[in-house]
Order: sequence, then C-alpha cells, then structure tokens
Amino acid sequence: MTHEFLQTTWFLLIFVLLAGYAVLDGFDLGVGMWHLFTRDDHERRLGLNAIGPFWDGNEVWLLTGGGALFAAFPPVYAVFGPTFYLPIMLLLTALIFRAVSLEFRSKLESRAWRQFFDWAFSLGSLVAALLFGVALGNVVRGLPIDAEQLYTGGFFNLLNPYALLFGVTGVVLLAMHGAAYMACKTEGDLRQRMLGRVVRCWVVFLVLFALVNVYTAVEVPRMFNTAFGRPVLTALFALLALAAVVYLPIAARKDKAFHAFLCSAGTILAGFGLIGVSMFPTFIPSSLEGGVTLSAFEHSSTKLTLTWMFGVAAVGVPIVLVYTAGIYWIFRGKVVLDDHSY
Repeated sequence: MTHEFLQTTWFLLIFVLLAGYAVLDGFDLGVGMWHLFTRDDHERRLGLNAIGPFWDGNEVWLLTGGGALFAAFPPVYAVFGPTFYLPIMLLLTALIFRAVSLEFRSKLESRAWRQFFDWAFSLGSLVAALLFGVALGNVVRGLPIDAEQLYTGGFFNLLNPYALLFGVTGVVLLAMHGAAYMACKTEGDLRQRMLGRVVRCWVVFLVLFALVNVYTAVEVPRMFNTAFGRPVLTALFALLALAAVVYLPIAARKDKAFHAFLCSAGTILAGFGLIGVSMFPTFIPSSLEGGVTLSAFEHSSTKLTLTWMFGVAAVGVPIVLVYTAGIYWIFRGKVVLDDHSY
C-alpha cells in the first residue's frame, strides 16, 4: 500500500465515521429536540426509551472520528482543536446534560425535577445539533489560518451567517430524522403526529437546503468547481439525495415510517458524500491569502503509522459493525414501557 492510498483511505474513513455519527446519533438528537413538544409524561418516556439502548453507543462514532483524526492527521487536529475549543466544550457540555438527563430524570417523582431534566435533555440536543452543523459549515467555508498554521480569528468569527445557516439546516434535518425514527418506534396518535412532523420538516429543509446551495455558490464557489470536476461521484451522491428527498414525504404520507427513516438517513449520507467529494483532499481550507490549507496528502502521519492504523481498523471496524447491527436487531420493534424503563 502506498502512502497516498493510506492517506486517501483515512480521509474517507474519517468522513464515514462523521457521517455515521450524524445518522445514528442524529436521530437521538432529533428525538431530544421533540421532547418538549410531547403531550404528557408517558410520551416523553416513550421517546427516552426509544433511544435508551443506543444513544451512548451512537456517540462513540464521534469520539472515534476525533481519535482517527488525531492519529492519522496530527497537524489537522492541532489546528481544529484550538480553533473549535469553545464550541467543542459547549458540545461536550450539551452531550453531558443529555446523558445525565436520561439517567436521572425518572429517579424522582417530583414535577420540578422532571421538568428541569426535560429542558436539559431537549436544549442539550438542540445545542449539540446546532454546534455540529456550525462547525461543519465553517470547515466547508474555510478558516483564517495563517502561514504558521495558526487560527487568526476569534469565537464570534465562527458564528458567521454561512455557518449559522448550515447549522440551522442541520437542526431541521435531524429533527426530521428524529421524527421519522419516533414514528418507527411508536403507534397510534403519536406515530401519526410524528409522521406529520416529518412532512413539515421536509418542507422547511427544502427551503433551507436551496438557500445553502445558493449561498455556497456565492460564498464558496470552489465546492461546486471541485464537485463538477468529479462528475461520477457527484452524480452518484446527487442521485441518492434526490431519490431520498423525493420519496421521503411520499413514504410519510403512506404511513411507511421505516422508509421515511431510511430516506432521512440517505439524505444525511448523501450530504456528507457531496461535501467529501467537493473537499477532497482538503480538510480545512484557509480563507487567507498566503495561508496554509490543511490537506490529507501534506499533513498526515507517516506511512508506518497509517499502515498500523489500517491493520487495526481492518479488524476492529467489522467487529463494531456486527455489534452495532446486533444491538439494533435485539431492540427492534415498538417501545414498551415496563418497570425497567426510563
């Protein structure tokens, strides 16, 4: 295996890990965002138990992606970490509040106790989804990285209109994804209301998605230039996105919740695919003239390091996939509350 092959492979694997996190923990975050919009405590417990067996395992995908970036592309990690230090701390705080809320919410019968953790769980989910989207938007747009590979902006530079639009679009997409998942796991009136929310989110997502593409064409034209230079891969992911987006509301209106869930997942995967195709081999482009653009080919670990990592991944990834599939198979079906439920 050549060094270039290993660099390309690890670039793709990191994108796959992030896309996997967005799909799997994405429905967790979506369920959390809908948590305060349920009618009673029974429906809220249904939502908590729908994600109960999966949420902690889903978050491992993000940690693995970060670890892979650190090991395979240390210079990229060295820039990404300090640049997004405060957003990362806010993200971790949001995820911690979600985890604590899941475990502690039902420990007391106190209404005030449960309301506090309901708000913590829902707002933590919203903040985490928003920050993830804003970070991705900033990476696509480019960051002011100087010739010494140092970020020259501040925290509020990260809250630019493009990144915020990217973040809001991500929030709506994950809300749609979470509603589709809840429709898969519930029955009756709650299921129908969730399917209705899928369709409403779909309408909002289409508008935001169109705005993001127009804004990208104006603000970051290199994304389209690179994508058009790779027509086969671009067409593949574009067709996946088109098929998923078109069929999603049809599936929801026909009460095919699982099909709607697959479509929302396909939309997320297609989005990451298009971003990856448009950016490769760049991880973080510099927005400064004379700045350093961090790429997979120029800022990776040694060939020996990447080779050992590849060997570990070749053994570990299939095990993780089989384990994950097994957990989802064991806990398939509708949510049923009992004495051991949240």
